[in-house]
Order: sequence, then structure tokens, then C-alpha cells
Amino acid sequence: MKKGHRSSILIIVALLLLVLLPAYISSSSYTIILISNILMYVVMAESWVIFSGPTGYISLAPAAFFGVGVYSSAILGEVLPLPVVILVGGIASFILAYLVGSATLRLKGMYFTMFTFGLVELIRNLVHWWEVNVTGTVGRLIASEDPLVVFYAMVVIFLAVLAVSWLIGRSKFGLALRGIGESEEAAAHSGVNVDRVKAVSFGVSAFFMGLTGATMCWRWSYIDPTTAFNMQYSFMPVLMAIFGGMGHLYGPVIGATIFALLEELLTTKFPYYYMLIFGLTMIVVIRFMSSGLEGVIEKWRKVGKGGAEGVAHDAGKR
Repeated sequence: MKKGHRSSILIIVALLLLVLLPAYISSSSYTIILISNILMYVVMAESWVIFSGPTGYISLAPAAFFGVGVYSSAILGEVLPLPVVILVGGIASFILAYLVGSATLRLKGMYFTMFTFGLVELIRNLVHWWEVNVTGTVGRLIASEDPLVVFYAMVVIFLAVLAVSWLIGRSKFGLALRGIGESEEAAAHSGVNVDRVKAVSFGVSAFFMGLTGATMCWRWSYIDPTTAFNMQYSFMPVLMAIFGGMGHLYGPVIGATIFALLEELLTTKFPYYYMLIFGLTMIVVIRFMSSGLEGVIEKWRKVGKGGAEGVAHDAGKR
């Protein structure tokens, strides 16, 4: 079976399982909430890879775009239908990322990383200042939505980010992104509008993060700037993507799924040590698995294929 066909079958099977799952368990059960949380991290990691994977720019801004989606949903949720609110959250994040990217993506290396880290803190403090000095409150009450609605919305966003990632990877736009990652000067000399390509891809990445924030907001009953712009939503997608690998679509999916389950287990069993364990895990991965789990899987495939070819070759000699 060809690799492309195998991947397609796995995606179709996974989709059927996700769609049929609520028919066999309660819509308000812990399992539905857990899988929605896993899908949130999968989308965040996959969308982070859209920009940072091919370009090599390490962005710590996911929490900013996630939080913009959260607050878009909190502010507009009472006056607009849920699908429109979610879309507005994504568009608002795209606009923010495009404008910020157009102005700052000339920064490289740790300077860009530190700027994106500061962007989260800047927006968080701006929102806090606005609530204290303009609205006179800190935080907002949210009318929680049915967990099943949030679950299906996350399934749709998950499929959308996979489709967009797949299309970008096989397009001239994706080729331009990979060229930028290898050498921006060479890409510019070959006719690529480097600044625009980086800004657009940064915006596309942020769009899905905004959709995710606007959707997951409906799981909570109360939000404030600290919870909406929590730096955990910046660090975790990066760690998940590195852990899973960024060369194929399944890498971030595997990494995010394992880390989300590990987080759920550790926060209940070892609430004071789980970040330490995460850190040690990442040290091991970076030291011994530079390409993440994806690299290990690809090595196993090559070894298995080589072993099968060796057996066939020996049989031919006999």
C-alpha cells in the first residue's frame, strides 16, 4: 500500500471514530471534554508548524492569538451566532498576526522569539488595563455551551488545519516558505516576496489559533486576561510540535496527543511536578531524538524496509 493511501485511510478512520464517539458515550462525559482538549492542542501545534516549521522562526505568540479568540467570543457571544463568533475570533487573530508580522518579521533568531514572548504580555496587560479603566471590571462571565457543540466545532477546525497544512505543503507558497527557511537571501533573489510570504503564513497560523480560542472559550464559565493569555498556550504547542516532529502532518498530531494525555495524568497525580517532568522529557527528546517521534518512526520504517529487501535478496541468491 502506498504511503499516501495509508495516511488517507488512517485519517478517514480517525475522523469516523471522532464523529461516532458521542453516539456511544454521554455528551457531557469526561471523555468528550478530554478529547476536545486534545484537539485544542493538536490544532495549536499543527497551526504553529505552518509558519515556524518551514521558516525556522520560533514564535512564542500562540497565547496572544488564542487569547484574542477567547475575548472575541466572550464579547460577541451574546449578540452573534456561535459559528460567526468563532470565525470572527480567527479573523481578528489573522489581522493581528499579519500586522505584527509585517512590522517585525525582519527580526531573526532569538530577537524574534523574545519579541513574540513580549507580545503576549503586552496584549494581556493592555486588555487588563482596558477592563480596569474602561469597563470597570476584571474578567467576564461566560454562558457555557454544550460540550458536544464544542467537540464538533473542534473536529471541524482540526480537519480544516490539516487540509490547509497539506495544501500549503504541496503548493508554490509552501515551496517559498521552505526556501525562506533555507536562505532568505536566495529566496528573495529567486523572486519570492519574502516579507509578504512570512506575514501571510504567520497570519494563517494565527487564524487557526484564534478559531481554537474562540471555540474553547465556551467550555469556561469565567475568563480574565490571565487565563485567556496564559503563556502555557504558547509553550505547550511548541513543545508538542518538537516532540512529535515537524516533517509530516502526523508529527504534531502524535506529539500533541501524547503530551495532552500526559498533562492530564500528571496534573491530577503530580500537580507540583508535571512541568518539571515536561522539561526533562524535552531535554531527552532534543538530545536523543532531534527529529522527534516522527524521526524515530521514519527510522523504523527504513530499517523494516531494508530488512525486508535483505530477506528478498537472500532468497533470490538461493
